[in-house]
Amino acid sequence: MKMIDVGSKDKTERVATARACVRMLPATAKRMRDGKVEKGDVLSAARLAGIMAAKRTPDVVPLCHPIALTSVKVELAFKKGLLEIEATVKTVDRTGVEMEALTAVCASALTVYDMLKSVDRGMVIENVGLLQKSGGRSGTWRRKESKR
Repeated sequence: MKMIDVGSKDKTERVATARACVRMLPATAKRMRDGKVEKGDVLSAARLAGIMAAKRTPDVVPLCHPIALTSVKVELAFKKGLLEIEATVKTVDRTGVEMEALTAVCASALTVYDMLKSVDRGMVIENVGLLQKSGGRSGTWRRKESKR
């Protein structure tokens, strides 16, 4: 194993967006929206967890380069019985931020689970994946929606 040498690459703006979903019972979602969760504001905690996780990605993903992030945005929204989490991460550096975006949505989803597990242990974290990335030599990539 080795860390890839990115020293000769040019610094460019790089952006990545990832998504994860948390499937839960309707009653669990209602409690969260109504602010009736014993541990507090689930959405704020999940948003903060995602931002913090993106910044610490090299600490949990072996061989991931530490990079200076210029922006981390975590959005949470209810859609069709799911809590959808999207994270967009930006940098101007020599390597991309896909791992940081993926780490952010995973940490956010785990925080939601932790804060609601006393109410709904059957929650499922699903559909974790990269939606798009831009920058660097490989340019822009976007996920084509499929029936997976």
